[in-house]
Amino acid sequence: MTNTPRATAPRAQGATVWLTGLPSAGKTTIARLLGDRLKAEGRRVEVLDGDEIRRFLSAGLGFSRADRHTNVQRIGLVSEVLARNGVLSLVPVIAPYADSREAVRLRHEKSGTPYVEVHVATPVEVCGERDVKGLYARQAAGELTGLTGVDDPYEAPVDPALVLPTQEQTPKESADAVYAVLAGRGLV
Repeated sequence: MTNTPRATAPRAQGATVWLTGLPSAGKTTIARLLGDRLKAEGRRVEVLDGDEIRRFLSAGLGFSRADRHTNVQRIGLVSEVLARNGVLSLVPVIAPYADSREAVRLRHEKSGTPYVEVHVATPVEVCGERDVKGLYARQAAGELTGLTGVDDPYEAPVDPALVLPTQEQTPKESADAVYAVLAGRGLV
């Protein structure tokens, strides 16, 4: 029996798009809109939603700095593996600490995998008004402590690829801005 070489189709370029920002900033909404657009174009896309990851991959972790770091590293590993294998991985995760995000970026750099950091820079007052999950109301009522950006730190990115002032634009405009960055880098 002889082995005939199979023609292989060129693999699509993958990348990680890390959307970081405060709770209720609009990260997941933007990621889902962008994901829908990319899927409609026939691209392989996964949205690694921070809340879903916490329920499954990071179940049992709390919200200490060490646990938050572990959570971000787990998500970063999954995203890098997906991206390295041709998937556009959209990651709407708070990831409040700069050193945790930097470790994820370095993992991508080491494997030669594109990494795009997007700061969903919604002011805490606007996030509190949106309060999608009721976290800000619970914190104000004294039922919750450790809310990122209120009584727990959030270290905004120093040099992200894109800053999205979501209080000044629609979710679609934000998703389109991320798409434009990806296009400008030859990733779509």
